[in-house]
Amino acid sequence: MDLGLENRVYVLTGASRGLGYATAACLVADGARVVLAARDTARVTAAAQRLGGPQHAVAVSADLGEPGCAARLVATAQEHFGRLDGALISVGGPKPGPSHAVSDEQWRAAFDTVFVGTVRAVRTVADALPAGGAVAVVLSTSARMPLPGLGISNGLRPGLAAVAKELADGYAGRGIRVVSLLPGRIMTDRNVELFAATDDPQQARAEAEADIPLGRLGEPAEFGRVAAFVLSPAASYLTGITLPVDGGALPCP
Repeated sequence: MDLGLENRVYVLTGASRGLGYATAACLVADGARVVLAARDTARVTAAAQRLGGPQHAVAVSADLGEPGCAARLVATAQEHFGRLDGALISVGGPKPGPSHAVSDEQWRAAFDTVFVGTVRAVRTVADALPAGGAVAVVLSTSARMPLPGLGISNGLRPGLAAVAKELADGYAGRGIRVVSLLPGRIMTDRNVELFAATDDPQQARAEAEADIPLGRLGEPAEFGRVAAFVLSPAASYLTGITLPVDGGALPCP
């Protein structure tokens, strides 16, 4: 199936590795061009080179917590590629720990970056999109069900899912789509770190896999293919939903 991605342009945040990079690779493979953003300059520059360099991918060192970041990414896409068709908005997972052990400062820092930064980015990108554009927000299955030891994520992700639905409804009249993606246990560096923080990483992984109906952890490319479809014109009647990419782990809503 032709997803209609040829020569379309997308901004992806948190895209030097993990789910953002996997999505960028899938978009570029189908003919799209991308602006990759991440805080680590060397890492995001190397990621853009792996995707073919300036004709296919450009890198921007950026932090969504900075108020002007989203506008700078929009401008980069328009100046370098001459257009913008959508974005994948992903912010690195907040510091792990149960809610009762998280300090006020940690809550505030995460809220500014994970929550406010995400909402500002979605709004800024959507305001710049033509009809037919799309924004996908990377959240977590914690948007529907709390995850042990991830208090900040459990607190912020459900609210972001609600705001994303409201934004989807608000922008629908202009023909712009907003979708939330809920990745489960996918073998990104983030999940490697979470397993490593346990007393027995191998046992922790085995227990996680036992809770997944498909019986295994996901691969980043499996998420990337779903995200690329959601952002593509092929998904033109898909908006306002929260879509789990979790091997069936979430129970029915």
